[in-house]
Amino acid sequence: MAIENGRWTGPILDNHFHLDRKHRFLDAALDFKRVGGTDLVLVHKPDFDNLPIEQNAWKDVYQDTIDMANEVRKELALGVRVILGPHPATWVHQRQALGDELASELYCDAIDLAFEYCHQGDACAVGEVGRPHWQVEDEIWNRANELLSWTFRRAKKEGFPLQLHVEGEGASTYANLAKMADSEGLARDKLVRHHAPPDIDKETTAGLIPSVVVGKGSVEEIMENVGNCLDGFLMETDYMDDPRRPGAVLGPKTVPKRTQALVQAGLDEEQLMLIHHHLPEKIYGPQI
Repeated sequence: MAIENGRWTGPILDNHFHLDRKHRFLDAALDFKRVGGTDLVLVHKPDFDNLPIEQNAWKDVYQDTIDMANEVRKELALGVRVILGPHPATWVHQRQALGDELASELYCDAIDLAFEYCHQGDACAVGEVGRPHWQVEDEIWNRANELLSWTFRRAKKEGFPLQLHVEGEGASTYANLAKMADSEGLARDKLVRHHAPPDIDKETTAGLIPSVVVGKGSVEEIMENVGNCLDGFLMETDYMDDPRRPGAVLGPKTVPKRTQALVQAGLDEEQLMLIHHHLPEKIYGPQI
């Protein structure tokens, strides 16, 4: 793998990508491939209009994510890793509708099932899990943290990484999550912070792995901090495949384009291989 004529010709991985067979689906993945993308981390996308209310329903929606990954592999020859889990907002929505006890039971069922798929080799991590990234009452916040601590304990026991969706604060959020991981005996580098800001300085990230959403201005800030990035970082769009929210997140072509912008800004081949191959393989295992 090399930089040739100022362009990176090696692997390019988007670490957080949603697909929806009711929307663009394969066309969105094809957009990613056409501009140089080679590998996707496909994260389960919740349907907030039809959330699972028992474990068999979780099986159905997880299996649909796995099936979409298989179709992308077959039709487009892209590498695809799958991450399954209950989005933080799922529990909040269900708690409002069903009460804390049943909603929390459904959450734990969803986590247990996601780990089962990991052990079967159909998924490589559990996520996106976390806690509300919007303002909530203290009761909800505290209960969400109890469930997250329980999830950390399960991840320690099961031996698989977690991909987290948490609030937007920088160093304070990383420090809090690191403390929680330490208290549960979970290695910090088993935690990938999805939708992370481009401040990847080791003093900020506290040993967690930042998955940077590479919007405007991210290249410049990454280059400012990359010299102090201890364990590397990942790149993502959080592409939602939802035509109702066209500007909510980044488009499927963004990670390949930002990768080439990082080349122009001075990122070298070793760093690019770390981002797009070595670090994903270390966290998730080999590409399928």
